[in-house]
Amino acid sequence: MDLRRRMTLFAVTIAATPLAVGACTAGPKSVGGKGAAPPSITVTPADKTKDVPVSAEVGATVKDGKITGVRLTDDKGAQVPAEPREDGSGWVPTRPLQNSRTYTAEVTATGDKGRTSTQKTTFTTMAKSTKQAIKSTLYFSGEQTYGTAMPLVVAFEPGIPKEARADVQRRLFVKTDPPQPGTWSWVGDGTQVYYRAPDFWKPGTKISVRAGLEGLPIGTDRIGDADRSASSKIGRQVSLDIDNATKQMAVYQDGKLLKKIPVSLGKPDTPSSSGNMVIMEKFDRTTFDTRGEANGGYVVDVDDAQRLTWGGEFIHAAPWSEGDQGYTNVSHGCANVSNAAADWLMGITQVGDLVTVKGTEVQLQAGNGWTAWNVGWDEFAKGSALPVPAGLKPTVSATPHPGAVAGGSAPAPAPSSSGG
Repeated sequence: MDLRRRMTLFAVTIAATPLAVGACTAGPKSVGGKGAAPPSITVTPADKTKDVPVSAEVGATVKDGKITGVRLTDDKGAQVPAEPREDGSGWVPTRPLQNSRTYTAEVTATGDKGRTSTQKTTFTTMAKSTKQAIKSTLYFSGEQTYGTAMPLVVAFEPGIPKEARADVQRRLFVKTDPPQPGTWSWVGDGTQVYYRAPDFWKPGTKISVRAGLEGLPIGTDRIGDADRSASSKIGRQVSLDIDNATKQMAVYQDGKLLKKIPVSLGKPDTPSSSGNMVIMEKFDRTTFDTRGEANGGYVVDVDDAQRLTWGGEFIHAAPWSEGDQGYTNVSHGCANVSNAAADWLMGITQVGDLVTVKGTEVQLQAGNGWTAWNVGWDEFAKGSALPVPAGLKPTVSATPHPGAVAGGSAPAPAPSSSGG
């Protein structure tokens, strides 16, 4: 399947006008000129199929013609809105079907000589499933403004097994305006899947995403839990470059250096991670409680905190370490900055901005945060459960620092000081 624009939100002809319908059978009805064979249509679900999942789509294949109309109605005669897949392989209802209901799909195709055929199929959805649902979370909210490195993230609990990932991925739809095609890529344990393009998003890009997973069979004993969607936009380009060698953070906007800020990173026994991260969430004030964690055991309130990893690495105000910032690493893995710098950063950054840390003792682990940019494009694309178009490549070569303007590709992760 072409993954480049999986959610095509244009109006389809599915009910612009009523389509020709045959008698109350599944057989095709053809009209048109003589001397030309009418198109042959195969529609799924097959006629009179029962126990169809509520995630069902209308699929159609045509011989000697092309599809010119699709209409899907429920057992009360109400039309069900649907959107076509870009490759024409199916029509996806814009919301899940209802349990224990009967639906009728009519597909019309037109041949080269103008002859048309309409194929009709009626199917019944399954009763509410008793199978356990896999919990999904869409980390992309509606009506927000995100940074240019913002990946689309869907998390799963438990993780999706490898054999089920292609089916799940087919139900994850993305539309970008202007078009910036990308692909989904799975973390090894199946607990997260990321979507990004080969290059950073362009400022002003509008993004719509739908995780249409409600009722989707996942493996033999699980189903998807919900159907979620959101639309937001990309804001200005901002990125942070933190160098352990200099203990400085460089802040870029639109490729231009705005400011350098002294930092104190993780001390040797609790080092900060090196790699390409993304700001995940921002807090004016929050509490770090590490009791019960290795190298933890403290509770502290912090101001102006910005999360970088699931493991608890943040950029935050640390007035207690201002004398060390720019000179010595004393933190438990976070990037400590002054009160004034932390407050200024909160007004500059957005969730989805790229943060690159280099030169520390350990490397960022895949899945510890939104790590979609911590590998190059070719490696990222290998994580897709579906084919990725060969022509989908970064438009520019890797840049020496993450201050490149949006639309460029990310730099390769810098090696740690230990070479690990």
